[in-house]
Amino acid sequence: MATMAECRSALRRLSDNLAAAEGDVRGTAALDRSLSCHIKDLDITFTGRLADGRILVRDTVEGPPREKAEIRLAMTGDDLVALVDGDLNFAKAWGSGRVRLEAGFRDLLKLRSLL
Repeated sequence: MATMAECRSALRRLSDNLAAAEGDVRGTAALDRSLSCHIKDLDITFTGRLADGRILVRDTVEGPPREKAEIRLAMTGDDLVALVDGDLNFAKAWGSGRVRLEAGFRDLLKLRSLL
């Protein structure tokens, strides 16, 4: 089971990957939205923003997110690490229910380029 530090590191690497992206992915990553990532097996939530092509983690809280972020993710810590490492396909994980992504319809359309 991935630790909280490993999950935070994975989010940092994901942020770095988004910042280095080009084309459509870069445009999508440039959204300015509140973001939460609930790590189900650790029962913690990282909260912050997707802004300027980066994920800015501002807080870590116990349990599910206290406020409804504009983009909401939920998964296990192992799945987060596997996604960022390229060992788990996001679209397949989302389709099978291993990863939950919730956002407004327009944001989901934009986020599909990240999948």
